Amino acid sequence: MPNFSIGVDLGGTNLRIAAVTEQGSLIEKVTLGTKTKLGRDQVLNDMCDAVRHISDKYKDSATLLGVGIGVPGIIDMQTGMMRESPNLPGWADYPVRAEIEKRLGAPVILENDANGAALGEKWLGAGRHVGDIAMLTLGTGVGGGIVLQGKIWHGMSGMAGEFGHMTVEPDGQQCGCGNRGCLEQYSSATAVMRMAREAIANGEAPGLAKAANSDIEFSAKEIYNLAIQGDEQAKRIFRRVGRALGISLATMINGLNLEMYVIGGGVSSAWEAFSPAIFEELRERSMVYAATAPANPLAMPSGASGQVEPGTGRKTIITRALLGSDAGLYGAARLPIAR
Repeated sequence: MPNFSIGVDLGGTNLRIAAVTEQGSLIEKVTLGTKTKLGRDQVLNDMCDAVRHISDKYKDSATLLGVGIGVPGIIDMQTGMMRESPNLPGWADYPVRAEIEKRLGAPVILENDANGAALGEKWLGAGRHVGDIAMLTLGTGVGGGIVLQGKIWHGMSGMAGEFGHMTVEPDGQQCGCGNRGCLEQYSSATAVMRMAREAIANGEAPGLAKAANSDIEFSAKEIYNLAIQGDEQAKRIFRRVGRALGISLATMINGLNLEMYVIGGGVSSAWEAFSPAIFEELRERSMVYAATAPANPLAMPSGASGQVEPGTGRKTIITRALLGSDAGLYGAARLPIAR
């Protein structure tokens, strides 16, 4: 059996652990519920018990290269402290890495979950054939990560890739981070639900109102289904999602000039509904994209794209993630292999 690592995706709802070979083949995966209501110790004990079980199962036939753990929140990369985590209440200013290492009796690599997802997509997903990528993860909020030359780029203090808090509307919706008009307020599942409720309250969305009244589990997925079926207000919401993403991506492309920008997370399943608006905004706002965009005979030049002739060299690719919810799990497993 080849050498392997163990990756952990610690989410607010699910705790997932996998053994993965250094070539990227899945050996075993375990999914547990994250018992956040029982406190940090219970969650960490459950996680470490599962890690030990898997490592003991295979240690006689292969070498364990290490354990990588993706967690939702802001991490001090030097100390392993969790500074803030909206999905893990009570974990702020908690020495997560030290507590895990104490339980396992071995060093671990701790990483932000969105960074881990970007690394997973670079290793085995959409970005496996390109050099550098940036990724946006669209879920309850909006996260992101940058992978340069196969390594996560952390910036000065480990906080690089907070794309969800790029401003897309200077005087827009108040964000929990303290800013106004963040991308997260227009392109997350939470934002889709807010925009739907606002439209219903204003009497502008009879189709959405009917669906909300008849389904106690009314969600962003249902709004997407209505958009695909032709509901105008639902379509308008996802055009707003795409417009905000296009504005942010134009800024990212102008500033980073990478080969690929990957969009993942649960909301990415609505790609069909929001992606046309992304490319409309990119053609209007980014000369860099206009010069490096893949050929699109249906795209009429306007805005920024009217200022520059398309090039014939390397292209800027905007694409959906391929690994789905496993991106962060594979990225976490990659951490000990790539160090």
